[in-house]
Amino acid sequence: MTLPEKNPSYHYQLNPDLTGIDWQRVLELFKKINWKYRVAQEIEKAFKMSTSTLFIYDGDMIIAFGRIVGDGRYYAMLADVVVDPAYQGKGLGSYLVMALNSELKNYHFVNLSAAPGADGFYKSLGWKKQTTSYIWPQGPKQLRQHCEKE
Repeated sequence: MTLPEKNPSYHYQLNPDLTGIDWQRVLELFKKINWKYRVAQEIEKAFKMSTSTLFIYDGDMIIAFGRIVGDGRYYAMLADVVVDPAYQGKGLGSYLVMALNSELKNYHFVNLSAAPGADGFYKSLGWKKQTTSYIWPQGPKQLRQHCEKE
């Protein structure tokens, strides 16, 4: 797997010291893409419990991020892959996904939950749709967006 080129206009940080992260900015980006309501302190705790994290900056402003949730060897999931809508279409999402996935060599099982409508993006990067994945819906929106019709 070859990583896409880094855009020299941006600064990339793999596994940075998370005490320096602007968690309010992270929360703002979640809101910009209309993901379920979150709390900055809870986001920080979740990222600190992650296997790996990746942040992309334009100057000192976070414009994209993602993380890996895993057990350190066998099972891992890419999570919270977010790119500021103002920066989408510049290859940042592809870089996030591929760079995080490259951290997972020799894992037995790597998956992700795609946002509705993102199938084409992940398929273009070589991801395959899984037929044996299940979700316990956390409300009507998840049921509607992520579940087969009964």
